Amino acid sequence: MIDRSHPLPLAKQAQAVGISRGSVYYLPKPVPAQDLALMRRIDELHLELPFAGSRMLRDLLQSEGVAIGRKHVATLMRRMSIEAIYRKPNTSRRHPGHKIYPYLLRGRPITAANQVWAMDITYIPMARGFVYLAAVIDWYSRRVLAWRVSISMDTAFCIEAVEEAMARHGTPAIFNTDQGSQFTSLAFTELLKSHGIAISMDGKGCWRDNVFIERLWKSVKYEEVYLRAYESVSNARQSLGRYFDFYNRRRPHSALDRRTPDTVYFQTLPLPKAA
Repeated sequence: MIDRSHPLPLAKQAQAVGISRGSVYYLPKPVPAQDLALMRRIDELHLELPFAGSRMLRDLLQSEGVAIGRKHVATLMRRMSIEAIYRKPNTSRRHPGHKIYPYLLRGRPITAANQVWAMDITYIPMARGFVYLAAVIDWYSRRVLAWRVSISMDTAFCIEAVEEAMARHGTPAIFNTDQGSQFTSLAFTELLKSHGIAISMDGKGCWRDNVFIERLWKSVKYEEVYLRAYESVSNARQSLGRYFDFYNRRRPHSALDRRTPDTVYFQTLPLPKAA
């Protein structure tokens, strides 16, 4: 984006791309090892107690002998993009480009693959640092259709995962997400609408509206992530790829009568329409 060898001064380049000149010279600081350890523990506590906010997490960490204040916990939660699960009043005025869509799945019977897809993002700790994982799943079969790892919480890696899922598996009737900025962005919603997909979004703070992908995150972390110490982003991608292959093809699910997601997905795909 910024070319230091270009004859145009850096100040003019920064102005052209709409960023401050100071940010051109900013060098990101690595997250301290102590904070990485705290983030890993906060992630574990959040999976176990999704209703716990910064006050409760502070108290839980202090009971484990960790000297930490509420503001520090809140800062780490923001960095991880997690928050306590509870309903909040919708009092903010939203940008027209970030329209919030209604939740379409309450009371709706889901009876076949590709009827509903869902997507979410989660925090993944590594030995040094962290990444974010986004995944698209089929609601009925729990099959992971596509996934991406990114070092930042941007929209691009979410769109890449959706495009791969559609290229490999067609399109669903409904696509469900939470109200995260990646999913309410115009680029993301227009991608879905351009393929005739109905958009559904969870109520604010209502993890139960997207419970199947929340269960996926719990499986991924307890069966894969917390057993590893990824040394690099490429190492995380390789190991997660092996896990998702196991998850889809070999891991039996009690909710699927001990069948695998692959088995249920391919057995319940809608029959192609006659020409």
